[in-house]
Amino acid sequence: MITGIVILTVVTIAYGGTFVLRVTRGSLPANDLQKSFFRAGHAHAGVLVMLGLLVLTIEQISNVRAPYPTLSLGILFAAILMPAGFFLSVIGRNPSRPNRAIALLWIGAGVLTVGLIAAGLGLILTGMNS
Repeated sequence: MITGIVILTVVTIAYGGTFVLRVTRGSLPANDLQKSFFRAGHAHAGVLVMLGLLVLTIEQISNVRAPYPTLSLGILFAAILMPAGFFLSVIGRNPSRPNRAIALLWIGAGVLTVGLIAAGLGLILTGMNS
């Protein structure tokens, strides 16, 4: 079920791509900071969702046992937190630097790290027990 929901979120990422395209083409006003952060947010969303789906699939095929699959969902949570940090931290007219919402990026990086460590450990321990 989680995998199906995550796959459906790719539609929202694709729609976000149209926003980034309008910004980079100049159809929507944005300064250089906003353009770079919007691009980074969009890229992180896509890459992290794909990585999260890959990890979910590998864990299911490998029969990784709890708590590792639950902890590795952090990869998918990071796919929300990190792009949110990029996008929300430069909202407004002509920001010169990111606002406090940039904390979401760093929180997401921490959650991503926990998720990746859990996935790696779960797969290693599963392999050692088989």
